[in-house]
Amino acid sequence: MSHFIVHGGKPLSGEISVGGAKNHAIKMLPAALLCKESVLLTHMPVIEDVARLRDLLSSVGYETIDTKPGSVRVIPSVRSLGTDLPRSIAERIRTSILFVGPLLAREGRVCFPHPGGCVIGRRPIDVFLDGWRTMGAVIRENTAGFDIRARELRGIDYTFRLVSHTGTEGLMMTAVLAKGRTILRNAALEPEVVALANFLNARGARIQGAGTPLISIEGTGGTLLKGGTCQIMPDRLEAGSFAILAALLGKDVKITHCDPSHMEVLLAHLRSAGADITQGKDWLSVTRAAKIQPVNVRTHEYPGFATDYQAPFTVLLTQAHGQSMVFETIFEGRLSYMEDLNRMGAHITQCDLHRAIVHGPAKLRSRDFESPDLRAGMAFVIAALVARGVSRIGNIYQIDRGYEKLDERLRVLGADIKRE
Repeated sequence: MSHFIVHGGKPLSGEISVGGAKNHAIKMLPAALLCKESVLLTHMPVIEDVARLRDLLSSVGYETIDTKPGSVRVIPSVRSLGTDLPRSIAERIRTSILFVGPLLAREGRVCFPHPGGCVIGRRPIDVFLDGWRTMGAVIRENTAGFDIRARELRGIDYTFRLVSHTGTEGLMMTAVLAKGRTILRNAALEPEVVALANFLNARGARIQGAGTPLISIEGTGGTLLKGGTCQIMPDRLEAGSFAILAALLGKDVKITHCDPSHMEVLLAHLRSAGADITQGKDWLSVTRAAKIQPVNVRTHEYPGFATDYQAPFTVLLTQAHGQSMVFETIFEGRLSYMEDLNRMGAHITQCDLHRAIVHGPAKLRSRDFESPDLRAGMAFVIAALVARGVSRIGNIYQIDRGYEKLDERLRVLGADIKRE
């Protein structure tokens, strides 16, 4: 298995470009199932999650072709789509569940296993099952997973008990081909939700309110949408990870091809920590503070402080002069990586499954890690770059799920990191 070897303690400078957003790209692939013609996706990140979902598309009867670097054309190749999602793929990636709604609306039946993904606490799929059941589906669960059938999907008035961006996107895509109007209340506000709705509307869907807590979808009653082109938006989570790294080690690190308006709360926290940040419409320049200040962090759904920033930002807090509180409100298992940071020399006291106190500054020592999930894996890369000595990071498949050629891109900034 591949791993990263990191020689830490080196300052960073230069320019790094942000890739296409993972959380937009992996929604556009199942969205192509709603279209009767081909869909061209540009600015696509070359990451493991995209590769697995392309495999899933192939398994149900769609072809994906690389037309040029970063561009993928999704082509319908059969009239009747496959409705059994392969366990070998679907169990590895949570967003495989987004294939279910479009397939159910088109074929009237889907079988799928419990979806996989990062191991960061319970991530129930009840929101999907409740929505489909209310739309008229019959759901049977067995040891292999779920068997869902529907003669006709009807529009519904549905309120999310908790905000869920994947749930919002999944039910929104299902509702596009349903009969009648669907109202989604307490919907997620993420930019990726808006981008998905904009694409679907351009192809013939009738969605109003995306980006607000109330979304209205007038279903087509089974009529497929037109094909077309979609440019994947910049990855705000990748850009944020780079900004946090630059706030620790950077001198005039310029982050390009990003959208700072999608990162305003993170940037406010970085400025509070003392980072020197200037920005334009599609770029950031970040320089480390002479003395990093403590900052309290509370994760929240967009536009709040994203849970995906929490682990990398905690590494920053280990270098702050004082005490900081980290409050993870989204997932109960997302602080487990802190034990490894403490083994590096950090001083973190975990109060419970959701809260921890970080005492800084700490001199981090090199260490061997195994990436438990995507964002904690990135946090370990950042910690290893801060620490003195040589660190080894294993299970980097988790990191490759969301960061394209991370080692090569960080070397441009002066980082000593290689893949072996």
